[in-house]
Amino acid sequence: MTRARPRKTVFGLLPWPERQVVAEALRTETVGGLVLLAAAVVALAWANSPWSEAYESVRDFHFGVPALGLDLSVAHWTADGLLAIFFLVAGIELKRELVVGELRTPATAALPVIAALCGMAVPAAVYTLVAASGGGSLDGWAVPMATDIAFALAVLAVISTHLPSALRAFLLTLAVVDDLGAILIIAIFFTSDLDFWALGGAFAGLVLFYALQRLRVRGWWWYVPLGVTIWALMYNSGVHATVAGVAMGLILRTTRDDGEKASPGARVSHLVHPFSAGVAVPLFALFAAGVGISGAALIHVFTDPEPLGVFAGLVVGKILGIFLGTYLAARFTRARLNPDLAWADVFGLATLAGIGFTVALLIGELAFPNTAEAEHIKAAVLIGSLTAAVLAAVLLRRRNRVYKRLWEDEERDDDADGIPDIYQTRSVDGTR
Repeated sequence: MTRARPRKTVFGLLPWPERQVVAEALRTETVGGLVLLAAAVVALAWANSPWSEAYESVRDFHFGVPALGLDLSVAHWTADGLLAIFFLVAGIELKRELVVGELRTPATAALPVIAALCGMAVPAAVYTLVAASGGGSLDGWAVPMATDIAFALAVLAVISTHLPSALRAFLLTLAVVDDLGAILIIAIFFTSDLDFWALGGAFAGLVLFYALQRLRVRGWWWYVPLGVTIWALMYNSGVHATVAGVAMGLILRTTRDDGEKASPGARVSHLVHPFSAGVAVPLFALFAAGVGISGAALIHVFTDPEPLGVFAGLVVGKILGIFLGTYLAARFTRARLNPDLAWADVFGLATLAGIGFTVALLIGELAFPNTAEAEHIKAAVLIGSLTAAVLAAVLLRRRNRVYKRLWEDEERDDDADGIPDIYQTRSVDGTR
């Protein structure tokens, strides 16, 4: 007589090594998210103050090396340059997830991948439906597709909720898959006037980068100049320069050789992640989120089909897509929800994922080159993200007593051996 295979538990206890990695990443993202939130507030206040002309002057100030095709405005340096660092970290995180994390096997990857795909497809469909029904442009279909993990974690920090580590890890993995989807969309749909010589040079640089990794060559003096060269060639090729960042992140090795304390990917992430979260992304937000918020601007958000489509995509499409994707993935894989949680918790998490700030602003700028249209789209992203944040705060705070009890169980270490006691009384799937 054969025994039935045990059902996988959704949002069960994370393996201890995985939890340690996730906790470090989330700490950095949370601090960076608070800085990002502050930068967005400063941008809005500055752009709507009597000194708004000074804001525009700083944002539009050009500098660089014209001979190399790099005479850019401050706003473009932050979008094309600093965000390449953000996507470098995203590429490393994705590589780690694919090699040793939740995405390494089909069984563990199914839930976050299906949830992320639904969380990208449904917002795009909602935008398309709203924009088409109002006779608007369909160019902004990709704007509401991405989740901003840093902003979402900043909201969790502000409302002081004790969300269990499994839910936080799911949110992080979801955002990593979202970032991959966003960079593919940028590379495929927002590339024009290709310079094949520059693109070929960037590809050759990536091949050399790969060869250096395979040969185990170490030393920043090899990789930093090469990385900057790849970025510059990618920018001049017509492909968005952030693609260079994610490509190099995916090439970096994330497994340790014998005798290594950390892999190259882990070392680079440890050094660069704080700069990305605390400096690069907030500076991008400072010069991208400064839109005029007035009664007329708010009217445009809720009357023009394109901004309304973005708002609906974030607040309705993102929430429904992630929740239904998670539910269907669990049912399809015959998994059971962690008995300590409820589907209302998943809905609250999906609401939190409706915060689409950094990448949504970036795609909005690419989809709507016209300044006036871009301002309305940015306003829709800000209002939609704020609405999702408020809804998530209400939903998650209602369950915070449950979360706090689970968090205390996860953190208790009565024998002071450095490993929480729950790992000695439960299996990894969360059962006793």
